[in-house]
Amino acid sequence: MFPRFACAALAASAVLAAPTEGPDRAPDDPTQVLSFTVNRIDGTPQRLEDYRGKVVMIVNVASKCGYTPQYADLQAVYEKYKDRGFVVLGFPANNFRNQEPGSNYEIAEFCTKEYGVTFPMFEKISVMGEDQHPLYKKLTGAPEPIGGPVRWNFQKYLVDRTGRVVGMIPTQVKPTDEAVEARIESLLAADPG
Repeated sequence: MFPRFACAALAASAVLAAPTEGPDRAPDDPTQVLSFTVNRIDGTPQRLEDYRGKVVMIVNVASKCGYTPQYADLQAVYEKYKDRGFVVLGFPANNFRNQEPGSNYEIAEFCTKEYGVTFPMFEKISVMGEDQHPLYKKLTGAPEPIGGPVRWNFQKYLVDRTGRVVGMIPTQVKPTDEAVEARIESLLAADPG
């Protein structure tokens, strides 16, 4: 009887002692994704930690994809919620059928000219394969349905104010979809503590 009780007590204390959110979480926590420094599309380093306290949508983008018009939706949802602590982070990637062949300069020009993008854009990275960027290793390492592998361009991940990935939005679902906006609203209303 005692050994069984001792095992149960030990297991319970381990669960209670494990940090569940905030900066004290273990560095190998697959849901914590803001621990990286990445380059903005102009080459300027950006600490993702600077976005802690905001609700973040991370999306892999491409200029020559059937879903490229989602740039307009990403810009719209960014404009709608940015003053409440929401940001979209765009990561160009050429992993799917060579649909982002341009240079960082060409991508920036395209996004500004064609879609009026003002949300932060970053240098082109790989979102899968052997050269997968560490940020995307974290995002794809989180268990489904909050994370999981990148299946196509314009797959979106939501990150809460504490830096935890909390949801994955498939490519075909627009960021302006009613359910997506409801989730953003919910995350914005949540206490970051």
